[in-house]
Amino acid sequence: MTHSELQAYLHTHIPLSAAMQVEVAALEWDHVLLRAPLAPNINHRETVFGGSASALSILSAWSLLHVRLRLSGISSRLVIQSNRMDYLKPIARSFSARSSLEDSGQWPGFMRLLERRGRARLAMTAELSGEGEIAGFFSGEFVALGYGAVGAS
Repeated sequence: MTHSELQAYLHTHIPLSAAMQVEVAALEWDHVLLRAPLAPNINHRETVFGGSASALSILSAWSLLHVRLRLSGISSRLVIQSNRMDYLKPIARSFSARSSLEDSGQWPGFMRLLERRGRARLAMTAELSGEGEIAGFFSGEFVALGYGAVGAS
């Protein structure tokens, strides 16, 4: 999956990402970096709205799992089960969220459990940045439901 394919997928299937003008800035096996401009995500204080910061972080973490599963040839539904967002400072310009697995060593067990039971959970993190500085941290658990080859119904 390419940057443009992921961005098109997000904008089509998660319309909020299009309204936020989310851009896929980096797409690697170990992280996804999403960016968004201030203008469509501004609050009454002329900084990034907290909901937009949280949404970008969630989208980044979801995207990393989505891409890893697709690259592994697995089709499943991904849902967020729980999350926490810690805000360290306001952001007055464009902002980004860089996701990663909380513990990359959990990936093989996650995949085995998904294959065996058709359901698996994985902890994710994202670092929120603005103006070149860390502005917050996201942590959350996602659940993959169903199991099948990509393209299977």
